[in-house]
Amino acid sequence: MLEEVASRQPVGVGELARVLDMPKSSVQRALLTLSTAGWIRPASGEVTRWVMTTKALAVGGHASGDLGLRDAAVPIMEDLRRRTEETIHLTIPEDDMVVLIERLETLKPVRISMSLGHALPLHASANGKAVLANSGPESIRRLLANELPRYTDTTITDPDQLLAELTAIRERGFAVNHGEWRSDVGSVAAAVMGGPEKPIASLSVNIPMGRLSKEAEAAYGISVGEAASSLSARLGYTPGPAPRTSSEPFRRDLPQRGPHHDQSPLR
Repeated sequence: MLEEVASRQPVGVGELARVLDMPKSSVQRALLTLSTAGWIRPASGEVTRWVMTTKALAVGGHASGDLGLRDAAVPIMEDLRRRTEETIHLTIPEDDMVVLIERLETLKPVRISMSLGHALPLHASANGKAVLANSGPESIRRLLANELPRYTDTTITDPDQLLAELTAIRERGFAVNHGEWRSDVGSVAAAVMGGPEKPIASLSVNIPMGRLSKEAEAAYGISVGEAASSLSARLGYTPGPAPRTSSEPFRRDLPQRGPHHDQSPLR
């Protein structure tokens, strides 16, 4: 209920009941409970429409101990937004996903809109692939132990192709999403490191696919890579040896999927 209010606010009982497929009486009781607890309030005095209070921000700021990370990241994100004139995201890895914890939006009329707290898949987002490429072998093996979900026609679902993509990310220093999670969303991201094979966050430039040209990819890649390195340094990480450039150590232990696993080309 709280998530639906956050994404649809201001929202009324009737809309919530339809979206959640619940009786209006049950929705009304839940809303009154959330209101009493201080999570939501009536919008502009209208008791039939509800919005979030700032309590969610106060609680969310303590999630994963990320408040210090956000404080350090925001000035760097502001500089990155100024340089690219596009929407900037900060995500953190959590439970084989990456979660959006801060965003700065572009002033351009056509933009990418995503709510804080939204989770993105590791294999189908630039933020996720940047984190995965800089993680240790066990993290990659764990992800590849199961089938990789397909979200769009460009989602990489073949393990060997994903491993090749991760190698390319390590070599160039940034990841690119060509509409792999949502067909209309493109992004370029780099990992924020807390130590060798220890990505603690990722920064990304997020744009509609129509603005993601090859030239833009290269320019944004340089900018977001520099921003991620600056944030890593601000958080106290000094880079060690050069990153691994081969995926061969992972391939030996990949699970066998049989003759029918996806063979889509590398994006």
